[in-house]
Amino acid sequence: MPTPEGILLPLLNSRPVDNGRQHDALADPDEGRRWLRDHGGQGTEAELAHLRRARDLLDAVVRGNAPAEDLAPLLRGVRRVPVLRDGELDWELQVEPDTGPAVRAVLEWAELRERAPGRLRPCANPECRLFLIDRSRANRARWCSMSGCGNRLKARRHYERTRGA
Repeated sequence: MPTPEGILLPLLNSRPVDNGRQHDALADPDEGRRWLRDHGGQGTEAELAHLRRARDLLDAVVRGNAPAEDLAPLLRGVRRVPVLRDGELDWELQVEPDTGPAVRAVLEWAELRERAPGRLRPCANPECRLFLIDRSRANRARWCSMSGCGNRLKARRHYERTRGA
């Protein structure tokens, strides 16, 4: 069953750094397929490979290391098709086999970029690989976690300021 918050942020944050070592939730095939199923996918190897590629491209785009146009190949074969249900017209997304979760992530990124520009960003801690969606009114959140990364960096800066005094 898909997670209620969507797939974009969990996908971007699927490579956390723990005690200085990066852990990749999609690297191990069994763990990756389980992750996929937990986020609405089928868990096939092809789907996992496509999702890894999408994560890498989205990571580069959000960090500003690649243009958004680099995401275009991920959307090949995607169609919106009109469907009549109970006398109402609805639109259904049709995707190529094994591309559904990656396509959903790209579409969530596009919607977030349009609805809340500049709110998706990498954590300001250079040792952290996580991303955040800034939901603050002032749009000034910098860390994925204030208690983790934010506190650590503030404590480090304080120590460096007071060390010389």
